[in-house]
Amino acid sequence: MGSGGDVIVKRAKYKKTAKTPGIPGVFKLTVEEFAFAPNDPTSGTRFRVSLNSIKGHRFTKEETSKQVLLNLLKKGEGSEGYIFEFENFRDRDICRDFVGKALEKHTDENQADQKHADEKQADQKHADAQISAKEMERRIKLFQDDSELGKLHKQLVIGRILTEDEFWATRKKLLDGGNNRSSTQRVGFKSAMISDIKPLTDGRTNKVTFSLTPEIIHQIFAEKPAVHQAFLNYVPKKMSEKDFWTKYCRAEYLHSTKNAVAAAAEAAEDEELAVFLKQDEILASQARRKIRKVDPTLDMEADQGDDYTHLPDHGIPRDGNKEITESLSHYDQFKRNLSQDLNRHAAVVLEGRALDVEIGDTRTVAEALARSKKVELVNDTSETNNNQERFNRVCRMTEIEDLQAPHEPLLAPLCIKDPRDYFYSQQANALKTLGDSAIGGRSVNRHVSTGDAYCSMRESISDIKSVGLQTSIIKAEVAFKVLNSLTHNISSTKYTLGSNNRETVLDRLPSRTKEELLNHWASIQELLKHFWSSYPITTQHLSVKVNRLKDAMAQIYPKLQEIKESVQSDLRHQISLLVQPMVQALDAAFAHYDADWQKRMAKSGLKPNGSI
Repeated sequence: MGSGGDVIVKRAKYKKTAKTPGIPGVFKLTVEEFAFAPNDPTSGTRFRVSLNSIKGHRFTKEETSKQVLLNLLKKGEGSEGYIFEFENFRDRDICRDFVGKALEKHTDENQADQKHADEKQADQKHADAQISAKEMERRIKLFQDDSELGKLHKQLVIGRILTEDEFWATRKKLLDGGNNRSSTQRVGFKSAMISDIKPLTDGRTNKVTFSLTPEIIHQIFAEKPAVHQAFLNYVPKKMSEKDFWTKYCRAEYLHSTKNAVAAAAEAAEDEELAVFLKQDEILASQARRKIRKVDPTLDMEADQGDDYTHLPDHGIPRDGNKEITESLSHYDQFKRNLSQDLNRHAAVVLEGRALDVEIGDTRTVAEALARSKKVELVNDTSETNNNQERFNRVCRMTEIEDLQAPHEPLLAPLCIKDPRDYFYSQQANALKTLGDSAIGGRSVNRHVSTGDAYCSMRESISDIKSVGLQTSIIKAEVAFKVLNSLTHNISSTKYTLGSNNRETVLDRLPSRTKEELLNHWASIQELLKHFWSSYPITTQHLSVKVNRLKDAMAQIYPKLQEIKESVQSDLRHQISLLVQPMVQALDAAFAHYDADWQKRMAKSGLKPNGSI
């Protein structure tokens, strides 16, 4: 037999004591475990043991003993252990040295794991101590509002079946209440306008240089939708990115000269350049769409007396020059308005960045911005009908309060904290209503023939065609009786006994037995929720948790059996019907656990009985 790497295989005899003859077989040793397989396949002495369960080892010395023994001592069991007799001291020494190194490694790992566990426990205690007073108040408030939740917490958390974090992890919405949303703040655009970025000129030549950084390009796309759309259309289909920005800078230079005639002439010769020289039609369309959203009852038109731009020596200088207002209308589309640029820049700065992508690749930024704008446009058009919204605004602003119909009283929202309390109360109302009416004192024929149903439907259709839907088809008193009857049926899902006896099975039980049965059902639901959410088992923590839940669920079986045996004999069948879905849910969980355990054992090469 040989050895190599992390696996050692030697012939040896397994002995329960040093004096017994021993069972010949094969001893296999790895850094994680050791195993013994007898030569006789019918022998039941097969085992596989993890080295984590070994605290140390002893061996016989060559000069003092003829037996070549190696004793692997079990943890917490005195000097007892696994005794192996090898064929020679050389094989024994190889295994002895290997075990020594493996145990030393496991000791260091266990100490590190223990230290990590202690630190984690200390952090958990610190975290528990750091629970804010506000969160503690919310938990106490939940216990006060829902007594069943308090019972579950006491049974599962205080009973050490679930941890505090595991119990509340499935109830984050109850704790958060929708108010614990973390908000992230994006870095906005700089307040400096793009037009303030001056080109660099070479004093010796007529060369003009613009400096475009990724930040400036992103801002250009945000402030100038036409440039953004042109980039998506032209790059790289018609031109390279360098040629695109060269044309853009050329257009910016022409705008800075204030020569609309020259700009129009170059735009006529180069259609790509014309996109940058003309006014932005996409911005104009967005402005018109925003104007349609303005409250039509507000007069936003400025007073003519406040307009001083028509007077001489008034106006806002741009680039050191005053804008020339007197020009031919033919060149108006090649002019820029400082107020519009200023307003657009201010709007973009206030909106902030709409992208979470990293600034770098220009194409990626452009496509991401296009997707965000498309989403905004879809949401904008799908939220409201603009015409209907404007009409509603006008109606709200022009209505006279004295001439309006009286408002209906506000209805309080229905909040059912315990469904059982609701159905119990409604059951009493339903029984009272059905008992006082004629329908409650006699048998009601709830089945009609197909022909009668068809005739009734045709009569209803004829009435709607002739009269219209001015009044309800179903009478209010009939609908109320049907609602009460349905509520009674829902609240009687606890298997009502007899057709004339309205008393339910749970109502006939002693109050203590009834509460125990309902509490067991709530416990089963909570345990199964945590059980199924733990699969697939990928960590040691989940494995320990599932075993803990399995043990807790196994303890419910005898308790349910005790309940069935404690009631009267005439109620045991009905109790069995109530308990049956609980047992089936538990059986399904245990079947899944067994199948998964078998699968994991087969995957690891182990047999269910621990043999090899």
